[in-house]
This record gives sequence, structure tokens and C-alpha cells, in this order.
Amino acid sequence: MPRPRTPEIAVDVVIELLDRPGRPIVLIRRDRPPSGHALPGGFVDIGETVERAAEREAREETGLEVTLGDLLGVYSDPGRDPRGHTVSIVYVATASGAPKAGDDAA
Repeated sequence: MPRPRTPEIAVDVVIELLDRPGRPIVLIRRDRPPSGHALPGGFVDIGETVERAAEREAREETGLEVTLGDLLGVYSDPGRDPRGHTVSIVYVATASGAPKAGDDAA
């Protein structure tokens, strides 16, 4: 029996900067469509846990080493991503240092 076709799985990370006044949250400006601001994140690779994907995507897009905290939520509305049906698993994390754009973050 063939495997069912399922949505893509992505992770997003709400990163709180512990060493900044007011402990701001990091957003990225997207360098690729869809344009605008977003939480750091991206797709989970085959063979990768969602936790490792969240840490990797945060590092690739912000240059920050994050410490994952709580799971904030799972978002699965089929219309939430114009690129196609994507399920996003969102974590809260902390980090210190200066974010530096990388990967697909402008």
C-alpha cells in the first residue's frame, strides 16, 4: 500500500535574547518569498528530529546558539503558508549575543 501524501513539517523558534534590555524577541526579514518578517525557522530534514531542526534553523538564520524551552504550539491551517500545506512546530528558546542574518534571512 502506498504511503499517504502529507504536509511538509517545519519548525519555528521564538528566540528571547537574555543579555539585552527588555529581553527582545528575534525576527528575521525573509530574503526569499514569501516576503516580510518571520520567526527564524525552516523545514525539517529527513532523519532529523524537530528539536535539532529548530536549533539548526535558528543557528543558520541568526547565528545564535539557542537553548530550547517549551513547545509553544503546532500550527497546521492548510492556508497558512502560500507555498503549500505546512505544519509548523513552534518552540520558545533563549540565546545571548548579537543576531547575524544568514541562510535565507536578509
